[in-house]
Amino acid sequence: MALSTFVKINSITNLTDARYGAGMNVNLLGFNLDSNSDKYISPAVFKEISGWLSGVDFVGEFTHESIHGLLEILNEYPTITWIEHDRIEELKALVGKGYALIYKMNLEEVRKIEPDVANELNQSGIIFHVVSNQDTLSEDDLEVLKNLAEKCKVILGTGINVQSVRTLLDDTGIYGISLSGSDEIKPGLKDMDELAEILEQLEIEE
Repeated sequence: MALSTFVKINSITNLTDARYGAGMNVNLLGFNLDSNSDKYISPAVFKEISGWLSGVDFVGEFTHESIHGLLEILNEYPTITWIEHDRIEELKALVGKGYALIYKMNLEEVRKIEPDVANELNQSGIIFHVVSNQDTLSEDDLEVLKNLAEKCKVILGTGINVQSVRTLLDDTGIYGISLSGSDEIKPGLKDMDELAEILEQLEIEE
């Protein structure tokens, strides 16, 4: 089986989510490398989790980190090949340095950006990751996403549920989606229902 769209799992914190995502053929597994975050994954834990996985790429997720500090951190995570950052200037400085790149931005801010920004992302090969603190999408939000998706590759990390995911992809033309796992109840035990149901909606026969 394969998935009908590009899928990133955000801020992996446990092997259960990582193995499930890899087994479902998602494209990317994200790991938070901000040491001040409660989702932070140390080099030792990352090595332990990633050592069980194959067939999936890994993303280092950063917030406000300078390019110098970011590259130093990544020396401790040699199998990470993607970088996600919330600062566009840092990402543009990383173009051509061997990493695939993702620009993360809140939907409320996306509404204010100039069309040139989306075109610049497309020219630089940077994927636009749109997130939000809100769980629902308005008609205006959908129109913003549709217009944005015409100019660059967009992955959406909000407003996604099992009932809406296929329609959302069809109506907006976005490149893909991102989903978030959850903490384990105890090692090896957690509720995978919502994540599983959404991914199952995207399964296609190869």
